[in-house]
Amino acid sequence: MSSQNYQSYKAWDRTTRIFHWVNVLSLFTMIVLGLIILNGDNFGLEGEGKVFMKTVHVLVGYVFVINLAWRIIWAFIGTKSARWSSILPIGKGYLSSLKAFIAGEKSGKPLYYLGHNPLGRIAVTLLLILCISQATTGLVIAGTDIYFPPFGAMITEWIAAPGVDPSTLVAGTKDMVDPEAYKEMRAFRSPYINLHVYGFYAICVMVSVHILAVISAEVKQGGGLISAMITGKKVLPKEPVDLDQG
Repeated sequence: MSSQNYQSYKAWDRTTRIFHWVNVLSLFTMIVLGLIILNGDNFGLEGEGKVFMKTVHVLVGYVFVINLAWRIIWAFIGTKSARWSSILPIGKGYLSSLKAFIAGEKSGKPLYYLGHNPLGRIAVTLLLILCISQATTGLVIAGTDIYFPPFGAMITEWIAAPGVDPSTLVAGTKDMVDPEAYKEMRAFRSPYINLHVYGFYAICVMVSVHILAVISAEVKQGGGLISAMITGKKVLPKEPVDLDQG
């Protein structure tokens, strides 16, 4: 199809684009920091150095959590392409639209979408679930590991030795903790750590799949999927099927 048949369509609003790139940067930073922390022994990371890396990881995590919380709110009040109805793989007609999309891919006559295509909705939903899980478990671990908000104060009160001011506890040491209470806290923390680590690897896989899918779609169909998250506009060879959907 000749280039003059391409038309520009407004796809992503500014809030959605900002969320996307803040999410990309914070996730990438936390993945790198997470790998360093997980392999701390190989890097000679211990004591104050390990606490410092965990602190940076948590601070970036706060940016990630706030950004994610705002995106969830925006899915209720934002523009059409940003709402749950355009994100989640549910709703009237979703299965038929998924079948039509797959059939179009197989036949070489792809269908174009302003928002996420039906297959993309599944991937985005899985990523959102993983991000929410990482945010939740990460906040718990931040409290149990380095005594950061929102749960840090409760944790220090739990594990402080008798007569010790909980606010004086120092992350990375056991000098002023009650040994039995500390052991109980670590047992409480264990499933959150496991879920966070498994979630970390799952996110790495999903992010890789997402990047490969975007590149593949860009090469096969065009449409400026990558640039659309910068400019907010997709350039498509024909009218998107969700142009007039409310």
